[in-house]
Amino acid sequence: MALLEVKDLCVSYGAIQALHGISFHVEEGEVVTLIGANGAGKSTTLRAISALQIVDSGSITYKGVDITGKEPSDIVKMGLIHVPEGRRIFAPLTVRENLEMGAYTRTDRRAIRESMEHVFDLFPRLKERLEQTGGTLSGGEQQMLAVGRALMSDPKLLLMDEPSMGLAPILVEEIFDIIETISKQGVTILLVEQNAHMALSVAQRAYVLETGTIGLSGPAQELAENPRVREAYLGGH
Repeated sequence: MALLEVKDLCVSYGAIQALHGISFHVEEGEVVTLIGANGAGKSTTLRAISALQIVDSGSITYKGVDITGKEPSDIVKMGLIHVPEGRRIFAPLTVRENLEMGAYTRTDRRAIRESMEHVFDLFPRLKERLEQTGGTLSGGEQQMLAVGRALMSDPKLLLMDEPSMGLAPILVEEIFDIIETISKQGVTILLVEQNAHMALSVAQRAYVLETGTIGLSGPAQELAENPRVREAYLGGH
């Protein structure tokens, strides 16, 4: 049984249909990426899984439980955590307070402290800026904080929406190294990413979204070598 199973998912914004019955799955331990042009429906897909977007029809099953239309807070408690596009950190709160917010559903103080140490191992820069407010951090540091805050929830499945957006190339490399590390530590990842080259380099499998439908799917390496994918998303040959 797949960890996450999305079946015939349809989502619309008013009269505009964003997703036309898409189906895909994510197995435990995988990194799966959704790639596609702007407006293809990638972020909408993640928002629907997290219950931040109303679903018209279709089903979303996580750990064998139908979570379609559940409360977002219940989904978080199940270990399905969303790192949103644009980081969405709490700008007036300190780095420490942002991280503590990530653990709001947890009660074991010792486990929370261990999670925080784990975040500092991954992102030493956050430890240096612990009492700084989120809004004063650089873009790269804010992205680290958004990922760190998600890890404080002890995720089993991490939905990552455009983690490299707006970052300098050297920071993009750093964020993708972190994604690989998190994956090796046993967290399953569903990654939405504009940088198709980087996404396909860290994922095992990939789906190509084309205006609300899945145009292609398969092993990430295979798609990276597909002429159609190269032409559309990888800057030609």
